[in-house]
Amino acid sequence: MKIKDFNFAGKKAIVRVDFNVPLDENGNVTDDTRIRGALPTLKKVLEDGGALIMMSHMGKPKGKVNMKLSLSQIVPNVSKALGVEVKFAKDCANASEEAAALKCGEALLLENLRFYPEEEGKPVGVEKGTPEFDAAKKEMKGRQQEFAKKLASYADCYVMDAFGTAHRKHASTAVIDEYFDKDSKMLGFLMEKEVNAVDAVLGNIKRPFTAIMGGSKVSTKIGIIENLLTKVDNLILCGGMTYTFAKALGGNVGKSICELDKLDVALDVIKKAKENNVNLVLGTDSVCADDFKNDANTQICPSGAIPEGWEGMDAGPDTRVAFANAIKGAKTILWNGPAGVFEFDNFTGGSKAIAEAVAEATKNGAFSLIGGGDSVACINKFGLADQVSYISTGGGALLEAIEGKVLPGVEAIEK
Repeated sequence: MKIKDFNFAGKKAIVRVDFNVPLDENGNVTDDTRIRGALPTLKKVLEDGGALIMMSHMGKPKGKVNMKLSLSQIVPNVSKALGVEVKFAKDCANASEEAAALKCGEALLLENLRFYPEEEGKPVGVEKGTPEFDAAKKEMKGRQQEFAKKLASYADCYVMDAFGTAHRKHASTAVIDEYFDKDSKMLGFLMEKEVNAVDAVLGNIKRPFTAIMGGSKVSTKIGIIENLLTKVDNLILCGGMTYTFAKALGGNVGKSICELDKLDVALDVIKKAKENNVNLVLGTDSVCADDFKNDANTQICPSGAIPEGWEGMDAGPDTRVAFANAIKGAKTILWNGPAGVFEFDNFTGGSKAIAEAVAEATKNGAFSLIGGGDSVACINKFGLADQVSYISTGGGALLEAIEGKVLPGVEAIEK
């Protein structure tokens, strides 16, 4: 069922949103992007004449009540964004009365789902790999099923609109759907946009296709890199993983971050890139520092000839030009991960060069998808968010989709 075709009039809809927003020490929302992202779906329910029940997680309370992670803190923000006074249920698993009392045009927010271990479905307090763990896991699966059934009992229909959790098989994302028929469960507008954006990059590629993968470690991105090597024309690898590649090629990287146990993996990536005729773009020079801080002493060094006591902190000037050249002619662009320690203003040059090149290519007709928290923070820091095609709200979910994995939260709706 497509949400645009569904009429919520007279129905209670339970919507899985991602309201895992950042809070300051006083519990004030510091960035409401995720709340605003959910508004098209939430307003559709209310404007159709339905009753709206919202459920979300916040942080990692690990199955225990932690009031610093209570969603009660964001009720004013959600109320203001929605334009209606949002009611609050203090216990997500015991909200039958609040849900039953909800009238059409009204909205209710449930307390943090992860206050219950049943949401994530992980046994608590049992060591993994033991017979006790296996028994606890089986018991937890039953409890998770009951938890999902309880949540489902509050509503007539279910909407999955939390792409950031779509890669998790949680009660509220991939179990609750079992209690709704195919005509009463659907993806929300935000989820549809995310799924379509990934498809535009991986399923409907316009060439040349350039992917930019940053990050500190090869090990965390290897699955994605290997999948991309069968799809892209240009693959830019930047950030901390630069120095694992430089070391693998026989270079000296000083005290730069480097995975010594992944040198063979780096060499294998280089080999596969050649076999697939992929233009692999690696950093040739780096902005190096004598300390990991913004005001450290700096020098430009070849990425494979960094002196002892110095570490690579950002892409150097020659590397920035090479990155920009691989981006500007592209018609499909995927960017995940910065080119340096962009949190420090003195080491933002590489990431800014990427961001500007992506914006220029987009202006010239490319489809650009930016995903992952750091990349999104980059594009926002440089004021270029409105000059790219799409910014994904999902970090881990986007990466797993790029890796070619089926997302449980999407599969649950489509099966």
